[in-house]
Amino acid sequence: MSSARDETKWNRLADSMTYFHNHFKHEFNAVYELADGSFAKRGMSLPMYLKMAAQLAKGLTAHHTIEERFIFPILAKRMTMFSDDDVHLKSHEAIHHGLDELNKLVRKWLEEPSTYKPEEMRACLDSWREVLFKHLDQEVQDLSAENMKKYWTLDEVERIPI
Repeated sequence: MSSARDETKWNRLADSMTYFHNHFKHEFNAVYELADGSFAKRGMSLPMYLKMAAQLAKGLTAHHTIEERFIFPILAKRMTMFSDDDVHLKSHEAIHHGLDELNKLVRKWLEEPSTYKPEEMRACLDSWREVLFKHLDQEVQDLSAENMKKYWTLDEVERIPI
């Protein structure tokens, strides 16, 4: 039987990911909510709003790059869902397709602000929202103490960098 302290150690990766993933969900939802032009009511110009959308894309890209280079290779040694041809990397690919489209729109609207269309922004976000949110939740679940115990010892989990 493990102690509460051990459970905290087992859940360290899931808890860390939850922190980052909740931030990305909040950012995504804010960009989506403000897409209708209500950013102006909050004192934001269109370029400010578009920079907010670009920051979401940059943050997710940086987060996924760190996972793919430093964390997933370690996890993939025992957890196939983190290997190159499995669910998490495939989700990253789908998300990054959406991020590429978002970045194209942001560049277009920064160059030609009069062409901004709220429905086009929301359609872009809608196209990858489900895969993003499902991925964020699934990754945390896969890193939960209950799941990690199937593959690792507590000492090994403590050595996984995050």
